[in-house]
Amino acid sequence: METARFSHVKTWIFDLDNTLYPPHADLWPKIDHKITLYIAHLLGLDGMSARALQKYYYLAHGTSLNGLMLEYGIDPHAFLRFVHDIDRSSLLPDARLAGAIKKLPGRKFIFTNGSCHHAEATLAQLGISGLFEDIFDIVAADFLPKPARKTYERFLDRHGIAPESAAMLEDIPHNLTVPRAMGMRTILVVPDARGDHKEDWERLEEGGTTPYDIITADLPAALDALARAFSSEACPRA
Repeated sequence: METARFSHVKTWIFDLDNTLYPPHADLWPKIDHKITLYIAHLLGLDGMSARALQKYYYLAHGTSLNGLMLEYGIDPHAFLRFVHDIDRSSLLPDARLAGAIKKLPGRKFIFTNGSCHHAEATLAQLGISGLFEDIFDIVAADFLPKPARKTYERFLDRHGIAPESAAMLEDIPHNLTVPRAMGMRTILVVPDARGDHKEDWERLEEGGTTPYDIITADLPAALDALARAFSSEACPRA
């Protein structure tokens, strides 16, 4: 693993969904289903039509929420409360992940297109609450989702972070394009053999550009390797 390129990193920025928990986990499908239900109820559509509209808004506007706000002026807070009201009990605490994050030197943040409530509940379920300086959610982003450059700039400005000293960790390749262009180091988290729930357009394109410095299907192992690299650099040499 190429860890030397991260030797200058002082800030670690983590996406939440399908990044900090495994891409095969069932949390996102539960949220995805709640979004379909919301649209079906709002517009009086059957399930298939509601889902088709949901995915159209997601592709066209970055999030289904953004599309619904633009087209129907919905209350975003009510939407977020509804779609993130899910059962997280299937997600088990991850001691490997907690240990790896603790050992990683520097500042750590959550940067998510979801809500702060969803992030807090999910971090608690994973057993990694208290390991992050702040959660920058879709409300803090003024509902403009990643991958909009203005949203990354808003996050960096809020926390006084120089992009050249930061690393971004994400599961969706196109959400790493702007961070990389801004000078951040990037880590792409991909599914292991158990698969995931992504749309085809969210996946890494064969033969396309690779907007990452490290790609991993085992986030704790990747973070451990980075932490060991920092530790070895700090050790005095005889």
